[in-house]
Amino acid sequence: MSESVIETRDFSKSFGSQEALKKVSVQVPPGAIGLLGPNGAGKSTFMKCLLQLIPASSGTASILGKDVGKEGAELRKRVGYNPEQDCHIPGMVGCEYVTYCAQLCGLPFQAARQRAHEMLDFVGMGQERYRKIDTYSTGMKQRLKLAQSIVHDPEIVFLDEPTNGLDPKGQAQILDLISSLWTVHGISVVLSSHLLHDVDRICEQIIIIAQGKVLVHDTLENLKSKRKGAAEIVVASRMDDVHRAFKLKSWHSELLPNGHIKVEHGSQDLNPIIDLMAEIQVPPLEIIPSPNALEELFVQALETANEPT
Repeated sequence: MSESVIETRDFSKSFGSQEALKKVSVQVPPGAIGLLGPNGAGKSTFMKCLLQLIPASSGTASILGKDVGKEGAELRKRVGYNPEQDCHIPGMVGCEYVTYCAQLCGLPFQAARQRAHEMLDFVGMGQERYRKIDTYSTGMKQRLKLAQSIVHDPEIVFLDEPTNGLDPKGQAQILDLISSLWTVHGISVVLSSHLLHDVDRICEQIIIIAQGKVLVHDTLENLKSKRKGAAEIVVASRMDDVHRAFKLKSWHSELLPNGHIKVEHGSQDLNPIIDLMAEIQVPPLEIIPSPNALEELFVQALETANEPT
């Protein structure tokens, strides 16, 4: 396994009597990391403590091998952050703001200005760079926040609910940009979200947090392999024949609102389904393995967290 980009041990944060983080211990290798949990689970607190925006109460943490409590100034040059809340400076135009953020991360003015224009083009804001931020739409502000978080070419970037307030097209565009940070540019990404679809689409690793505790930390591939045994099938016709064949196999099946047939086949692979469909001569248009694995795992993890200790 590669050297960890994040490592914590008994990392905790309390606000008075309320424990927001409870002895979180993780070792996170580079990649696209999904930080999942319901609202109020501790995701934002975890990121803010890692970034020293708020002090942790106890425990230790390092990012890129650097102690967050002792080497914060050095880390700011190597780490990007996209906060959930808007953090713009009133009166500034887009390119001024991103340039200023680059300077805060240690870039000299000329380099900062050049990088700001490059990043605004990258996030699709080239036409709006000279407009005042106060006039931006929600989607434009989200793109601007993404631009400022990567303007200094960080090695890891923390993104807190980056698709909030966007329409489906805008969400897809932002997720494509975020995905490319790791797959194309080699920047590790920590994507904090309560939207399973966002995480499932672009992340390789999953950390599920609830009630301030890490409930799950594994690769998405491993997690989905543990939930094998269900699939969704798309057919053009003869649905009754398909249901009848599944019933003879004692496989539970149901028709979903999207027109797919969900079947619980209990196998480690799709071969039994493929063989059965060939036997009854109904060619499937598509077979989708474990389509809701992450959702089922998420629900199970939250149920576990709510069980009395």
